[in-house]
Amino acid sequence: MAETKKVALITGANKGIGFETAKQLGEQGITVVVAARDQQKADGAAQKLKAAGIDAYPVVLEITRSSDFPKVYDFLDKTFGKLDILINNAGVSEGGDDWMANTAPTVTQKQLRDVFDTNFFGLIELTQTLLPLVRKSPAGRIVNLSSILGSLTLHADPASPIYGSKMVAYNASKAALNSYTIHLAAALKDTPIKVNAAHPGWVKTDMGTSAAPMEIPDGAKTSVRLATLSADGPTGGYFHMDQTLPW
Repeated sequence: MAETKKVALITGANKGIGFETAKQLGEQGITVVVAARDQQKADGAAQKLKAAGIDAYPVVLEITRSSDFPKVYDFLDKTFGKLDILINNAGVSEGGDDWMANTAPTVTQKQLRDVFDTNFFGLIELTQTLLPLVRKSPAGRIVNLSSILGSLTLHADPASPIYGSKMVAYNASKAALNSYTIHLAAALKDTPIKVNAAHPGWVKTDMGTSAAPMEIPDGAKTSVRLATLSADGPTGGYFHMDQTLPW
């Protein structure tokens, strides 16, 4: 059954910034498909959103389990016939109590592969799988959740506020994602689809910890803005709120 309402898929949407992004989009009248690693988490998120009056659907999607991708495609195609908004929100860091332990001289191959499988390889494969549905939207939007820690310009500047934050696996995965954002936007420049990278800020989430200065509702604002850009909005950019970040 084709839908005239906008439809958004948000990965990693059962908690944190992903759930808040789904909530804010739903409050704008957009149908949200909340993706989580297992059925219980997806169902729980969808139920909370429905209780708030939001049109929400759960799907199981583990970003490193590519066998999930065709199932998600089939669900979206059969239920809506299109996908207006894809928000690639799911992501991981090196993990552990000390991010700074995993620097260029010491990072392991396993740490690199685990982070890149989620933040880069899985994200690209999912985007490629769902792109035919985004092409069916009159105004498709793809938002890649990056980080200011992916900025090569700021990492190379000793005076920048992130200069000392050299978690190589996470940072490199986000720099690679930024590059993919530029390439995908260029490949789609003659279509109505807009592709942008979002830095949500340092937010009080499981990854950001309670030390972060930003609350979750503010952390979702950049993704929501980029997901709802007008036809004259930017593409191939890297943003936090209304601010353009240096690559």
